[in-house]
Formats: sequence, C-alpha cells, structure tokens
Amino acid sequence: MSKYLLNKFLFTVDRDPELVERYRHEPAELVAWWEANVANSLLNSHTGEAGTWLAFTEDERNALIGHDHVRLFELGSHPFLTLTLFIAMFERDNKEPLEYQKAYGAALAHLSMPYPDIAT
Repeated sequence: MSKYLLNKFLFTVDRDPELVERYRHEPAELVAWWEANVANSLLNSHTGEAGTWLAFTEDERNALIGHDHVRLFELGSHPFLTLTLFIAMFERDNKEPLEYQKAYGAALAHLSMPYPDIAT
C-alpha cells in the first residue's frame, strides 16, 4: 500500500480539468492509464525522470475506480485531496448548496478518532 501514490493520483487528477472529467466518466480507464503513464514519474518533474516500482494494490485500485472516498480515507489518503477532487466531479449533480460536502462528511461519520494515519 502506498499512501503517497494514492495522494499523488488525487493531487494530479484534481489539477487537470480533462483528467477530472475522464475520472468522472471512465474511472477504470483513467486509473489504468494513470498508473501506467504517471504513477512512476516524479511529481512536478519535467525532466522525464521516473521510477519503476510504484503500483496500486487491488484494494486501492478498486477504491479509486469506485470513487469510494470512505475506503480511500481508510487506506490513508488525505481527506482534503479526496474532497476537492470529488467536489469537482460531483458537486454539479446536487441542487442544494453544500449538499455534496454534507453527504461526504456523513459518509465518514462512522469513523472516530484516532483516524487512519494520513501522513506519507
């Protein structure tokens, strides 16, 4: 399990509107593409330098494909990264102000402190 890789996915996808839309509509395809093409590149590096060993576990991959922010949090992804990305993807589907944010919080309400470790 790599909290770093989960957080890197959430961070990089959230910063590109095209990737946000691909993740919203074709999550399995985007996760596979991202893992093959971006996962091992250095964050914010434009030199082409890359590693070869980073990969999602099946549990991580399934949570990403399923847009399962609760499971992602349980796996250690940072809740602000999931929240900002998921707002970009799903807030437009709601009618009331903050409706998505309230549902996001309610889905995590069963968790109590100490929360999963989100340090990378």
